[in-house]
Amino acid sequence: MPITRSATAPAATAPALSPRRRMLVLAICCMSLFIVGLDNTIVNIALPAIRRDLNASVSGLQWIIDAYTVVLASLLMLAGSTGDRVGRRRTFQTGLTLFTLGSLMCSLAPSLGWLIAARALQAVGGSMLNPVAMSIITNTFTEPRERARAIGVWGAVVGVSMALGPLVGGTLVGSVGWQSIFWINIPVGVAAFVLCALFVPESRSPRPRRADPVGQLLVIVLLATLTYAFIEAPAAGWGSPRTLGCFAVAALALACLAPYELRRAEPLIDLRFFRSVPFAGATVIAVCAFAALGGFLFLNTLYLQDVLGLSALHAGLYTLPMAALTVVCAPLSGRIVGNAGPRVPLLLAGVTMTGSGLIMTGLSADTPIWQLMAAYVLFGLGFGMVNAPITNTAVSGMPRAQAGVAAAVASTSRQIGQSLGVAVLGALVTSAVVGPFATGFPAASHVAWWVIAGCGLAIVLLGILTTTGWARHSAARTAERLAQASDRTADTS
Repeated sequence: MPITRSATAPAATAPALSPRRRMLVLAICCMSLFIVGLDNTIVNIALPAIRRDLNASVSGLQWIIDAYTVVLASLLMLAGSTGDRVGRRRTFQTGLTLFTLGSLMCSLAPSLGWLIAARALQAVGGSMLNPVAMSIITNTFTEPRERARAIGVWGAVVGVSMALGPLVGGTLVGSVGWQSIFWINIPVGVAAFVLCALFVPESRSPRPRRADPVGQLLVIVLLATLTYAFIEAPAAGWGSPRTLGCFAVAALALACLAPYELRRAEPLIDLRFFRSVPFAGATVIAVCAFAALGGFLFLNTLYLQDVLGLSALHAGLYTLPMAALTVVCAPLSGRIVGNAGPRVPLLLAGVTMTGSGLIMTGLSADTPIWQLMAAYVLFGLGFGMVNAPITNTAVSGMPRAQAGVAAAVASTSRQIGQSLGVAVLGALVTSAVVGPFATGFPAASHVAWWVIAGCGLAIVLLGILTTTGWARHSAARTAERLAQASDRTADTS
């Protein structure tokens, strides 16, 4: 006799926790998210110092960022399903161990190659933290309103950690050296490991998804070749066989991935999720927002230190308005989403990020400080507003057993966006520089700032589209179909 399981049954086997214990679990998950998010951006401010010490090119600097984000994006889905299968706490603690070890190796790296390899190890560990922690949260906070607020806190931590990166990094690089930006991960990682062992109960999915090695390989090939093509194209040539070959391999991987995943009963990326307009929109919003962030931080660091000649500390202080606005707006956005939905934060985010990009389209070596500050304020406000609605919109309406997978796709979209932002915008600017880098950079960067403004405009349009009644109805239909499919699969297991 087949055993049936309700698709809406809890995906975790842990017992109900007291309110205080739930808050501790949320705090531990946010600790892991904080160091992963901080590491996404703290490295940017150290790039000029790393370039001097390790004799790195601009493409080498791009790889320091993208080795982390590409590996992270490639493995997030695998890590989420692994947590469901072998245990979320066990996977979470393994991720903390690898991330902490990778951070130590980064601080000891004797060359650019070693640093890039250590960054990749960091990312392997980081991939086990975000989706698994989100799955822990969604199964710890079972009441919808309470869960929405917890997800709002989660989204706020994403924004705060990434906004504080340049400020914290500038202070550390200016006072201790670039190696110190990796030291701060070590005590936080160790503390989170111990607290996790003490307070986070072990849990698994009642029916974990099967591994999808072919789909995983196709995702890695797609992201790696696409990123390599963009980063290396300015040096190799956009029409060179190497560049065109990488683009061709990426296109082939994408062409194989979609039909292969559609044929699988339990795919790595469940394309049925994208029938939900809010989910599909949240995915694109995440790519746009984080492409804008990655490009903004990368270009701004080079401008402040290479063009204006500021120290890492002073460059970090220049970004203080952006960090402050993100710190203020990120928790406010979470509260707005929990009480009134995601439309208002998304519209505010899109409008202000567009305005920030437009201000920077006239960048020159003589741009007034007030103009830079206005751009930083607007971008900080926009980025602070955008994170909470991304995650909330992605998981909205999904069955609770699918919430972790939906959140993992949203997290993957963030990393893909940041990878492409650094790769594409960096390549556009590098290709357009005429003469010495420091003098040619401001004019060459104009096209990149227009792209960032375009990303903000896309967020505005998608923010309107994904919050309509039609969009919510599509999410409800998708959730119902997923639940029915899950029931059918359980009946045959």
